[in-house]
Amino acid sequence: MNSTVTLQSRVEDYLAERRRLGYRLRTTAGALRSFAHYVDRLELTRPLTIEVMSAWARQAKTHNDNPATWARRLMRLRLFTAWLQQFEPATEIPDSTLFGGMDGRPTPHIFTEQEIIDLLAAARRLEPDLRGATYEALLGLLAATGLRISEAVNLTQADVDLQAGLLTVRDA
Repeated sequence: MNSTVTLQSRVEDYLAERRRLGYRLRTTAGALRSFAHYVDRLELTRPLTIEVMSAWARQAKTHNDNPATWARRLMRLRLFTAWLQQFEPATEIPDSTLFGGMDGRPTPHIFTEQEIIDLLAAARRLEPDLRGATYEALLGLLAATGLRISEAVNLTQADVDLQAGLLTVRDA
């Protein structure tokens, strides 16, 4: 690594550039910052290698020893390391098969009617009262419509037409 510029500052530059292009990068930002902190603590004087990235991917906070989890963590570094090569040409880019194949997306849990009833009842009991009512309404809306959480929390009064029974979802 270049000793005059920390990896953390490179990560912030990369994230700023990607956000200017319209990406949100919530999960990626956390992973990249964690990686940069890990690397900066190592005080590397050489370019980033697959070995360093693999060691970071294996040391998950949850102590998860699942190679598919390691592979997902490592995949979050791929675009960043490709971008970083413009400043550090010897930076290696992790291969997607380093830890074997990644599992596909986990199978979603489809809540039964009783589970939804129980969940809404539990939400209703949250304190203070307004918090419980808010979560009950939000979870009920999600269950009834199939909206994503981001779609539901971004609704405005203008998106609801009670007369026509319509809900307008933007930026889906």
